[in-house]
Amino acid sequence: MELNSDKAVNSFKAGYNCAQSVLLAFKDDLGFDENLASSISVGFGGGMGRLQEKCGAVTGAFMVIGLYSSKMYQDNPSRKNHSYSLIQQFDQRFKSIHHTTQCKELLGCDLRTEEGHAYAVENQLFQKICEKCIVDSVRIVEELTAPASL
Repeated sequence: MELNSDKAVNSFKAGYNCAQSVLLAFKDDLGFDENLASSISVGFGGGMGRLQEKCGAVTGAFMVIGLYSSKMYQDNPSRKNHSYSLIQQFDQRFKSIHHTTQCKELLGCDLRTEEGHAYAVENQLFQKICEKCIVDSVRIVEELTAPASL
């Protein structure tokens, strides 16, 4: 059985962005439509539309947490409160590993410039940093949701 982290990395290597890759890794666990999820998350890569703000692996994890909370609670206030709590815990854990959730800080270059993108490619930052952020995001989500199980 393929691990969710392997599913996520394989999606990333197949051309999906970080957010899509993390979100789609949980499609079987949470039973959502792959095409809709892929479409919703398409603009979240590169730190939100390549603005290099919040890391796509992080926003993908936030989407998974929202779906997970929606499966647990029928009423919206409980869904929101549960999501907010898990997102805050996720943020703390991700920052304890990477010290930031900002794409530009994680990569250390500006992907919106030719030079920055070339630097990322030459130094294999997508493989070294993005894949690690994807794997860590999936692992953290699994840890946060494990007691209730997906």
